[in-house]
Amino acid sequence: MDLHLEGKVIFVTGGFKGIGKGVVLTLAQEGAIPIILNRKDGVEDEFRAELDKITSTYEVYFIDLNDTDEIKPIVDDVYAKYGHIDGVVNNAGKNDNKDVESTSWREFEESIHGNLTHYYELVHETCPYLKESKGSIVNISSKTALTGQGKTSAYAAAKGAVLGLTREWAAAFAKDRVRVNAIVVAEAWTPLYANWIKTFGDEEAQQARLKVITDKIPLEHRMTSTEEIADTAAFLLSDRSSHTTGQWVYVDGGYVHLDRALC
Repeated sequence: MDLHLEGKVIFVTGGFKGIGKGVVLTLAQEGAIPIILNRKDGVEDEFRAELDKITSTYEVYFIDLNDTDEIKPIVDDVYAKYGHIDGVVNNAGKNDNKDVESTSWREFEESIHGNLTHYYELVHETCPYLKESKGSIVNISSKTALTGQGKTSAYAAAKGAVLGLTREWAAAFAKDRVRVNAIVVAEAWTPLYANWIKTFGDEEAQQARLKVITDKIPLEHRMTSTEEIADTAAFLLSDRSSHTTGQWVYVDGGYVHLDRALC
């Protein structure tokens, strides 16, 4: 299916690894122009080499998204260069395990800022241009916003706010025909996840822990791939989903909603 994304200018935050990288590569394959916002983290050359195999039409802006005031100049630069902005994928962030017992309010606010504020600011700065193009916003959220995890208050709060903002923005921009949706991720295989699994010990211990997790995923008892999340994001960004807005889309193998007795 042609998603009609050819030439569409789409921002992706945290695009060098994991879900963000999957989204960038999928958009490039569909002919879109990815605008990647990411801090330098040592994989930028490898990332460019992979993306260059697909397209030469993309932009990379090195930014620490905690420095939120640096977003506006980037948005202005992109619009000046291309004359349109058609989509935003808010993705960057990490589960930093800030639990309620040991996290101060200052640490809590710092985590909220790192996982939420740049979502707001990127949409705040791009919304005039998204109105022009009748564009689309996709926010990446997490199951922790809905299920809890017991040890990550700040991250769960940020991801819950992302879901709230998704509905709020869908309502705010409905008159302008800008669509806003969220993807709720449960257990997805990313570099961050792989590093976490390594903390459980040797290869045998890691595989044992991974099996405990995947056994609880109803559909096929496996992790969600970044490509599966990226395909859904591309669909939601495209006019093939032209009457879909304000939705929380679960790309999770049934993890959140299906009866665990199935497992």
